[in-house]
Amino acid sequence: MSYTQVQPVIQVTNVCKTFPNGRRALNGVSVTLDAGEMVALIGASGSGKSTLIRHIGGLIAANKGDGGGEILVFGDRVQAGGRLTGDVAKVRRRLGVIFQQFNLVPRLTVLTNVLAGRLGRMPKWRGVLMQFSHQEKQRAMQALARVGIAATARQRAATLSGGQQQRAAIARCLVQESEAILADEPIASLDPASARRVMETLSDINRTEGTAVLVSLHQVEYARRYCKRTIAMRDGRVVFDGPSHDLTTSFLREIYGTASEELILPDAEDFAEAHQTAEPRLAVSA
Repeated sequence: MSYTQVQPVIQVTNVCKTFPNGRRALNGVSVTLDAGEMVALIGASGSGKSTLIRHIGGLIAANKGDGGGEILVFGDRVQAGGRLTGDVAKVRRRLGVIFQQFNLVPRLTVLTNVLAGRLGRMPKWRGVLMQFSHQEKQRAMQALARVGIAATARQRAATLSGGQQQRAAIARCLVQESEAILADEPIASLDPASARRVMETLSDINRTEGTAVLVSLHQVEYARRYCKRTIAMRDGRVVFDGPSHDLTTSFLREIYGTASEELILPDAEDFAEAHQTAEPRLAVSA
Protein backbone atom coordinates (compact mmCIF):
# COMPACT_ATOMS: atom_id res chain seq x y z
CA MET A 1 0.00 0.00 0.00
CA SER A 2 1.35 3.47 -0.93
CA TYR A 3 0.82 6.65 1.04
CA THR A 4 0.86 10.22 -0.24
CA GLN A 5 3.00 12.50 1.89
CA VAL A 6 1.23 15.79 2.58
CA GLN A 7 3.41 18.90 2.29
CA PRO A 8 3.17 21.20 5.34
CA VAL A 9 1.70 24.62 4.67
CA ILE A 10 4.62 26.19 6.54
CA GLN A 11 8.00 24.57 7.14
CA VAL A 12 10.70 26.45 9.05
CA THR A 13 14.06 24.70 9.41
CA ASN A 14 16.90 25.88 11.66
CA VAL A 15 16.26 29.60 11.14
CA CYS A 16 18.55 32.06 12.94
CA LYS A 17 18.40 35.84 13.13
CA THR A 18 20.83 38.23 14.79
CA PHE A 19 20.05 41.93 14.64
CA PRO A 20 22.76 44.58 14.09
CA ASN A 21 22.79 45.38 17.82
CA GLY A 22 23.92 41.81 18.47
CA ARG A 23 20.62 40.55 19.87
CA ARG A 24 19.90 36.95 18.86
CA ALA A 25 16.19 37.06 17.97
CA LEU A 26 15.89 33.55 16.51
CA ASN A 27 18.20 30.71 17.48
CA GLY A 28 17.82 27.56 15.38
CA VAL A 29 14.02 27.68 15.14
CA SER A 30 12.28 24.77 13.40
CA VAL A 31 8.45 24.54 13.23
CA THR A 32 5.78 23.26 10.85
CA LEU A 33 2.12 24.12 10.28
CA ASP A 34 -0.12 21.63 8.50
CA ALA A 35 -3.18 22.32 6.38
CA GLY A 36 -6.27 23.06 8.47
CA GLU A 37 -4.38 23.72 11.70
CA MET A 38 -4.92 26.74 13.95
CA VAL A 39 -1.80 27.06 16.06
CA ALA A 40 -0.97 29.59 18.77
CA LEU A 41 2.50 31.07 19.07
CA ILE A 42 3.12 32.36 22.58
CA GLY A 43 5.96 33.90 24.51
CA ALA A 44 6.89 36.83 26.72
CA SER A 45 8.05 40.12 25.21
CA GLY A 46 11.24 39.66 23.19
CA SER A 47 10.81 35.90 22.80
CA GLY A 48 10.94 36.04 18.98
CA LYS A 49 7.26 35.56 18.05
CA SER A 50 6.87 38.58 15.78
CA THR A 51 10.32 38.09 14.28
CA LEU A 52 9.43 34.51 13.31
CA ILE A 53 6.14 35.57 11.70
CA ARG A 54 7.87 38.30 9.70
CA HIS A 55 10.42 35.76 8.45
CA ILE A 56 7.68 33.33 7.37
CA GLY A 57 5.91 36.15 5.51
CA GLY A 58 9.12 37.03 3.67
CA LEU A 59 9.23 40.50 5.22
CA ILE A 60 12.76 40.14 6.61
CA ALA A 61 15.64 37.79 5.85
CA ALA A 62 17.43 35.50 8.30
CA ASN A 63 21.20 35.39 8.90
CA LYS A 64 23.24 35.02 5.74
CA GLY A 65 24.97 31.78 4.87
CA ASP A 66 24.21 28.27 6.05
CA GLY A 67 23.27 29.60 9.49
CA GLY A 68 20.19 31.33 8.08
CA GLY A 69 18.14 28.18 7.70
CA GLU A 70 15.26 27.69 5.28
CA ILE A 71 11.55 28.57 5.10
CA LEU A 72 9.04 26.91 2.77
CA VAL A 73 5.41 28.06 2.41
CA PHE A 74 3.02 25.93 0.32
CA GLY A 75 6.12 24.01 -0.73
CA ASP A 76 7.74 27.11 -2.28
CA ARG A 77 11.00 28.39 -0.84
CA VAL A 78 10.52 31.84 0.72
CA GLN A 79 14.12 32.17 1.87
CA ALA A 80 17.26 30.15 2.43
CA GLY A 81 20.67 31.08 3.78
CA GLY A 82 19.54 34.63 4.51
CA ARG A 83 18.29 35.38 1.00
CA LEU A 84 14.69 35.92 -0.07
CA THR A 85 13.83 33.97 -3.21
CA GLY A 86 11.88 34.79 -6.34
CA ASP A 87 8.92 32.80 -5.00
CA VAL A 88 8.16 35.39 -2.29
CA ALA A 89 5.72 37.39 -4.43
CA LYS A 90 3.83 34.23 -5.44
CA VAL A 91 3.63 33.09 -1.81
CA ARG A 92 2.38 36.48 -0.58
CA ARG A 93 -0.63 36.24 -2.89
CA ARG A 94 -1.69 33.09 -1.04
CA LEU A 95 -0.66 34.15 2.45
CA GLY A 96 -2.70 36.64 4.48
CA VAL A 97 -0.89 38.65 7.16
CA ILE A 98 -2.67 40.45 10.00
CA PHE A 99 -0.76 42.88 12.20
CA GLN A 100 -1.38 44.31 15.65
CA GLN A 101 -1.77 47.82 14.19
CA PHE A 102 -4.30 46.71 11.51
CA ASN A 103 -2.40 48.29 8.52
CA LEU A 104 -5.49 50.02 7.15
CA VAL A 105 -5.37 53.36 5.31
CA PRO A 106 -7.30 55.64 7.71
CA ARG A 107 -8.64 58.10 5.10
CA LEU A 108 -9.99 55.40 2.76
CA THR A 109 -13.32 53.67 3.23
CA VAL A 110 -13.52 50.31 4.93
CA LEU A 111 -14.68 48.78 1.64
CA THR A 112 -11.66 50.12 -0.26
CA ASN A 113 -9.29 48.86 2.44
CA VAL A 114 -10.83 45.40 2.15
CA LEU A 115 -10.67 45.50 -1.65
CA ALA A 116 -6.92 46.07 -1.35
CA GLY A 117 -6.73 42.34 -0.73
CA ARG A 118 -7.32 41.86 -4.47
CA LEU A 119 -4.31 43.92 -5.58
CA GLY A 120 -2.03 40.90 -5.89
CA ARG A 121 -4.56 39.09 -8.07
CA MET A 122 -5.44 41.78 -10.62
CA PRO A 123 -3.61 43.66 -13.42
CA LYS A 124 -1.27 46.31 -12.02
CA TRP A 125 -2.89 49.14 -13.98
CA ARG A 126 -6.30 48.44 -12.39
CA GLY A 127 -4.68 48.35 -8.99
CA VAL A 128 -2.95 51.71 -9.50
CA LEU A 129 -6.25 53.29 -10.58
CA MET A 130 -8.16 51.47 -7.81
CA GLN A 131 -10.63 50.16 -10.38
CA PHE A 132 -12.46 47.23 -8.87
CA SER A 133 -15.15 45.24 -10.65
CA HIS A 134 -18.71 44.85 -9.42
CA GLN A 135 -17.96 41.22 -8.63
CA GLU A 136 -14.92 42.21 -6.54
CA LYS A 137 -17.00 44.75 -4.62
CA GLN A 138 -19.64 42.10 -3.97
CA ARG A 139 -16.95 39.74 -2.69
CA ALA A 140 -15.68 42.47 -0.36
CA MET A 141 -19.18 43.16 0.99
CA GLN A 142 -19.67 39.44 1.61
CA ALA A 143 -16.38 39.35 3.52
CA LEU A 144 -17.43 42.33 5.66
CA ALA A 145 -20.74 40.61 6.38
CA ARG A 146 -18.84 37.45 7.31
CA VAL A 147 -16.88 39.31 9.99
CA GLY A 148 -19.95 41.23 11.16
CA ILE A 149 -19.19 44.81 10.07
CA ALA A 150 -20.94 45.20 6.69
CA ALA A 151 -22.70 48.35 7.96
CA THR A 152 -19.33 50.14 8.17
CA ALA A 153 -18.42 49.64 4.49
CA ARG A 154 -18.76 53.33 3.49
CA GLN A 155 -17.14 54.75 6.62
CA ARG A 156 -13.55 55.89 6.68
CA ALA A 157 -11.37 53.27 8.36
CA ALA A 158 -10.26 55.87 10.92
CA THR A 159 -13.80 55.98 12.38
CA LEU A 160 -13.82 52.29 13.37
CA SER A 161 -13.00 50.92 16.80
CA GLY A 162 -9.87 48.80 17.21
CA GLY A 163 -11.85 45.58 17.14
CA GLN A 164 -13.72 46.63 14.00
CA GLN A 165 -10.48 47.59 12.28
CA GLN A 166 -8.99 44.20 13.04
CA ARG A 167 -12.07 42.47 11.62
CA ALA A 168 -11.71 44.63 8.50
CA ALA A 169 -8.14 43.35 8.21
CA ILE A 170 -9.48 39.78 8.44
CA ALA A 171 -12.05 40.58 5.74
CA ARG A 172 -9.17 41.78 3.55
CA CYS A 173 -7.56 38.32 3.95
CA LEU A 174 -10.84 36.70 2.87
CA VAL A 175 -11.00 38.88 -0.24
CA GLN A 176 -7.38 37.99 -0.94
CA GLU A 177 -8.48 34.32 -0.85
CA SER A 178 -5.70 33.55 1.60
CA GLU A 179 -4.94 29.86 1.98
CA ALA A 180 -3.14 30.51 5.26
CA ILE A 181 -3.17 33.42 7.71
CA LEU A 182 -0.32 34.76 9.84
CA ALA A 183 -1.74 36.88 12.66
CA ASP A 184 0.90 38.83 14.60
CA GLU A 185 -0.51 39.82 18.02
CA PRO A 186 -3.95 40.60 16.47
CA ILE A 187 -5.66 41.15 19.83
CA ALA A 188 -2.86 42.77 21.85
CA SER A 189 -4.38 46.28 21.75
CA LEU A 190 -8.05 45.22 22.04
CA ASP A 191 -10.44 45.08 24.98
CA PRO A 192 -11.48 41.55 26.09
CA ALA A 193 -14.82 41.57 24.25
CA SER A 194 -13.24 42.71 20.97
CA ALA A 195 -10.39 40.23 21.45
CA ARG A 196 -12.83 37.34 21.79
CA ARG A 197 -14.73 38.45 18.68
CA VAL A 198 -11.54 38.57 16.61
CA MET A 199 -10.39 35.15 17.86
CA GLU A 200 -13.84 33.67 17.20
CA THR A 201 -13.73 35.06 13.66
CA LEU A 202 -10.30 33.53 13.00
CA SER A 203 -11.45 30.25 14.53
CA ASP A 204 -14.58 30.19 12.36
CA ILE A 205 -12.55 30.81 9.19
CA ASN A 206 -10.17 28.02 10.17
CA ARG A 207 -13.01 25.63 10.92
CA THR A 208 -15.30 26.34 7.95
CA GLU A 209 -12.78 27.24 5.22
CA GLY A 210 -9.98 24.97 6.36
CA THR A 211 -7.60 27.95 6.27
CA ALA A 212 -4.43 27.31 8.26
CA VAL A 213 -3.85 29.96 10.94
CA LEU A 214 -0.71 30.78 12.92
CA VAL A 215 -1.56 33.38 15.56
CA SER A 216 0.88 34.91 18.01
CA LEU A 217 -0.68 35.71 21.37
CA HIS A 218 0.43 37.38 24.54
CA GLN A 219 -1.98 35.55 26.86
CA VAL A 220 -2.13 31.78 27.06
CA GLU A 221 -5.84 31.69 27.89
CA TYR A 222 -6.71 32.52 24.29
CA ALA A 223 -4.39 29.77 23.08
CA ARG A 224 -6.10 27.22 25.34
CA ARG A 225 -9.56 28.33 24.25
CA TYR A 226 -9.11 28.61 20.47
CA CYS A 227 -6.08 26.52 19.44
CA LYS A 228 -5.54 22.80 19.92
CA ARG A 229 -1.78 23.22 19.53
CA THR A 230 0.60 25.83 20.92
CA ILE A 231 4.22 26.65 20.14
CA ALA A 232 5.95 28.47 23.02
CA MET A 233 9.09 30.52 22.49
CA ARG A 234 11.68 31.89 24.89
CA ASP A 235 14.85 33.82 24.01
CA GLY A 236 14.53 33.00 20.31
CA ARG A 237 14.05 29.26 20.81
CA VAL A 238 11.08 26.91 20.71
CA VAL A 239 10.71 25.53 24.24
CA PHE A 240 7.36 23.77 23.84
CA ASP A 241 5.33 22.46 20.90
CA GLY A 242 2.27 20.42 21.80
CA PRO A 243 -1.36 20.37 23.00
CA SER A 244 -2.52 23.71 24.39
CA HIS A 245 -4.20 22.07 27.35
CA ASP A 246 -0.76 21.00 28.60
CA LEU A 247 0.14 24.64 29.24
CA THR A 248 -0.82 24.76 32.88
CA THR A 249 0.04 27.73 35.04
CA SER A 250 2.68 25.71 36.88
CA PHE A 251 4.25 24.56 33.61
CA LEU A 252 4.35 28.13 32.29
CA ARG A 253 6.17 29.19 35.43
CA GLU A 254 8.64 26.36 34.87
CA ILE A 255 9.30 27.59 31.33
CA TYR A 256 9.29 31.34 31.85
CA GLY A 257 9.85 31.95 35.54
CA THR A 258 8.68 35.41 36.61
CA ALA A 259 8.08 36.36 32.94
CA SER A 260 5.14 33.91 32.97
CA GLU A 261 3.03 36.63 34.62
CA GLU A 262 2.86 38.35 31.20
CA LEU A 263 1.13 35.30 29.73
CA ILE A 264 -1.46 34.51 32.42
CA LEU A 265 -4.63 36.58 32.75
CA PRO A 266 -4.99 37.28 36.48
CA ASP A 267 -8.75 36.67 36.56
CA ALA A 268 -8.78 33.64 34.22
CA GLU A 269 -9.68 30.19 35.51
CA ASP A 270 -6.94 27.69 34.76
CA PHE A 271 -8.97 25.04 32.95
CA ALA A 272 -5.82 23.18 31.93
CA GLU A 273 -4.93 22.38 35.54
CA ALA A 274 -8.21 20.53 35.94
CA HIS A 275 -8.06 18.70 32.61
CA GLN A 276 -4.37 17.92 32.24
CA THR A 277 -3.87 14.41 30.87
CA ALA A 278 -0.10 14.09 30.82
CA GLU A 279 2.97 15.87 32.09
CA PRO A 280 4.13 18.21 29.32
CA ARG A 281 7.70 18.17 28.13
CA LEU A 282 9.99 20.99 27.20
CA ALA A 283 11.08 21.08 23.58
CA VAL A 284 14.74 20.35 23.09
CA SER A 285 16.54 22.61 20.63
CA ALA A 286 19.34 21.16 18.61
